[in-house]
Amino acid sequence: MLDNKMPTDFLWGASIAANQIEGAWNEDGKGVSVIDTIATDMDEGVRVEVASAFEDEYYSSHKAVDFYHHYQEDIKLMGEMGLKAYRMSIAWTRIYPNGIEEEPNEAGLQFYDRIFEELSKYDIEPIVTISHYESPWYLAERGGWTNREMIDHYLKYCQTLFERYHEQVSYWITFNEINCTLVNFGIRTAVGLNASIPSEINNDNTRYQALHHQFLASAQAVKMAHDIDPTLKVGCMIASMVGYPLTSDPQDVFSTLQYEQMKNMFCSDVMIRGYYPSYSKRYFDEHHISFHTEPGDQQILAEGCVDFYSCSYYQSLCVSGQEEGEALGKDKAAGNLISGFGVKNPYLQESEWGWQIDATGLRYLLNTVYDRYQIPIMIVENGLGAKDELINGKIDDQYRIDYLQAHVEALMEAIKDGVNVIGYMPWSAIDLVALSTGSIEKRYGFIYVDANNQGEGSFKRYPKASYYWYKHVIESNGQSILKKSVTDERVTSF
Repeated sequence: MLDNKMPTDFLWGASIAANQIEGAWNEDGKGVSVIDTIATDMDEGVRVEVASAFEDEYYSSHKAVDFYHHYQEDIKLMGEMGLKAYRMSIAWTRIYPNGIEEEPNEAGLQFYDRIFEELSKYDIEPIVTISHYESPWYLAERGGWTNREMIDHYLKYCQTLFERYHEQVSYWITFNEINCTLVNFGIRTAVGLNASIPSEINNDNTRYQALHHQFLASAQAVKMAHDIDPTLKVGCMIASMVGYPLTSDPQDVFSTLQYEQMKNMFCSDVMIRGYYPSYSKRYFDEHHISFHTEPGDQQILAEGCVDFYSCSYYQSLCVSGQEEGEALGKDKAAGNLISGFGVKNPYLQESEWGWQIDATGLRYLLNTVYDRYQIPIMIVENGLGAKDELINGKIDDQYRIDYLQAHVEALMEAIKDGVNVIGYMPWSAIDLVALSTGSIEKRYGFIYVDANNQGEGSFKRYPKASYYWYKHVIESNGQSILKKSVTDERVTSF
């Protein structure tokens, strides 16, 4: 039996992103975000590259699961599940439709006023991501984060949020999965570039320039938040995918270290320590990467270190020092935005989308991160995407329960290891448009939404079996994670 070592104020919660649930993409003065321009193949449930915005395609984010018109019902269900925290994002273009306006859109602010009011009714702590892959399209068309002036637009947006909501929101995250700026989807959402853009524009210099400006913006936002209200806590958010050496070959071991440095730790090193790490200098030299900095940038980074570390964790991968085609594990690892850098682990099972399941990797990650930084940690994404089936008004997603239970066990072990984990917010509170596919059929939520990939359906909400399982976990502060008792309680409740 696991001893319950969980802190009494532990933030058991769940997560979402505005662009994946809200819909109402052009209502009440909302402007066009980069996500609003990314199409979806209705039949296949995959993202579609389009040459320009708003071609004759289907855009699943435009309606998503219509949280904008269902928020009271949805938050009530979350409250009844017992959530202590709700990691959410604010849609930048609801507040500043093009990003350049002098005054914010009051209708957009009032929408989030209502969200925070509803959350307060159920004593749910909001954890707010300021920028979650939805920069204003107007700014993206003009270079987005490659332009230093983007920092000022972002800080104006931050100031509006901090001044309006500092009494309702204690925890803020500056950028979602900031390290994904370095991959194709990330540069699309940060700069408006897609894979078809010529390499003379869409290259590593562009990516690191955009990332440098985001680092500066984040640091200044941290300082601004503390100036407005010293009690506010501001964190970074990293897409974390643990890498293991494919073999005991020393080259595999050292290549794994380099992978961990540049893929998992580089961004958090800058945002937590306040300077570019020494290992990045050689990487930039050897890859001929250069980007513009200005006098005073180092001081900005040093004065704006974040207060906590947050991350997404779904899976791990293996790393080989050999050329990709020569690696012993020849199958590339499937997965989220930073996948493709490794190969499959022969010891792990995988989801129906090919994502390898590794709960022990979460314990490993938490120990590694805490040893490195010694600041509080939140897990703000962790979950299993699956094709759930609604049968007679019920959804038996035992496979999701099994996945989450294993990861909560690993989390509890990490806390017993001495890691200061302050919150766990699985992905996702409610079904949403999956980021990797643009489809709804790849479901993550504790709450089922009756809608298909074409945006058709009743949009009625149904708690899944995992909803009741997680309710017991929260009520018992993790004690119900014992497999036998959880199974018995789930069947009874469901």
